[in-house]
Amino acid sequence: MPRPRRSAPRPRPATPDPEVGREVELEIGPVAHGGHCVARLDGRVVFVRHTLPGERVRARVTETGTRFWRADAVEVLEASADRVPSAWPEAGPGGVGGGELAHVALPAQRRWKAAVLTEQLQRLARLDREVVVEAAPGDDERGGLGYRTRIDLVADGEGRAGMRRFRSHDVVALDGMPLATEAVAALADAEGVWTRRWQPGARLELVAPESGAEPMLLVDDVPWRRGRADTRPNARRAVTETVRVGGAEHGYRVAADGFWQVHRAAPDLLAGTVLDAVGDATGATVLDLYSGAGLFTVPLAAAVGGSGRVIAVEGDTGAVKDARRNAHDLPQVELHLGAVERVLGEGDTGGVGVADVVVLDPPRTGAGRTVVDAIAERTPGRVVYVACDPAALARDIGYLAGHGYELTSLRGLDLFPMTHHVEAVAVLDR
Repeated sequence: MPRPRRSAPRPRPATPDPEVGREVELEIGPVAHGGHCVARLDGRVVFVRHTLPGERVRARVTETGTRFWRADAVEVLEASADRVPSAWPEAGPGGVGGGELAHVALPAQRRWKAAVLTEQLQRLARLDREVVVEAAPGDDERGGLGYRTRIDLVADGEGRAGMRRFRSHDVVALDGMPLATEAVAALADAEGVWTRRWQPGARLELVAPESGAEPMLLVDDVPWRRGRADTRPNARRAVTETVRVGGAEHGYRVAADGFWQVHRAAPDLLAGTVLDAVGDATGATVLDLYSGAGLFTVPLAAAVGGSGRVIAVEGDTGAVKDARRNAHDLPQVELHLGAVERVLGEGDTGGVGVADVVVLDPPRTGAGRTVVDAIAERTPGRVVYVACDPAALARDIGYLAGHGYELTSLRGLDLFPMTHHVEAVAVLDR
């Protein structure tokens, strides 16, 4: 007789960690990369959010592990002089991610980010460097709010627009987003973003260019206008951006769901900083890596003039499509579609040979050793590195140092107030 089939054993429910939820009293130490401060509990490292160095807090354990624990400060017993009432209470303990420094005075936020940049350079690049993080134009007047020209939301189980809790899939319903520009807020009101009931789990993307061009709402990647989905095949899916740099104005057409700098002042500020860092580029060959929709490519083309070349490399198909449209009348621009490490690995056969200057703006993970080695093989006299992650930047600066490149300047830019994120532009010379 055939043997009877045994049903698969039922998985045992995970045993709740008795330490999670426990409240402990902690003396808070220095800031650390990632938006938290370091404390110790019985010799164990605890990364604590919503606090400041020098404070004494009651904290709730949110996660345990063999190497470290995580916790949220839920009561401040002794406050830092840099603590202020939260500019975004919904981003406080147990709330949404994306506003972890909302309790910190703006000047102290910048000192926090400068300290992280300094520490990462010391630890990963073996460099002692005084770092200053600068405010973006207009941020002090706005209190560090109202700067995002793009926001992403998701609908909760009842269809209310909100954002996810920190390190969670749970959605917290919101009735506004204080980091959004006035134009984004107006778009949200016009489309009933906060009052309408959406399909649970729906993704909402709101885009309102700083130039004043027509804004756009996408719901699950579909354009939405005047309260309904626009499903026409030819429905507009792009927005118009304007960048003013070097005394010139450049126009861009960018997919609404594509990548563009979110801070209202970032495109002008970063493009200007990069051009200043490149210096006199007339007739030069400039390699623009991770070039996106051409934010730097277009002004670099003006900088090199008709006798120079700008070779742009980008791995995202949609971004390259935008870049072709934005640089269509610039014969000195060459666009290459493909992963940067692969395109550079093709050498001269790929048309990406020796360069006078390399500009790169990699994703948060940085360029990495393979790309750095490929850059060094092209013997540029200068490398201009735009970074959004201090650790990745410091690691890659260390790699470049191994090829004989020295860090000659570093500019920190606070393009993400109320968060721990910071943008940096590093210049390295051979």
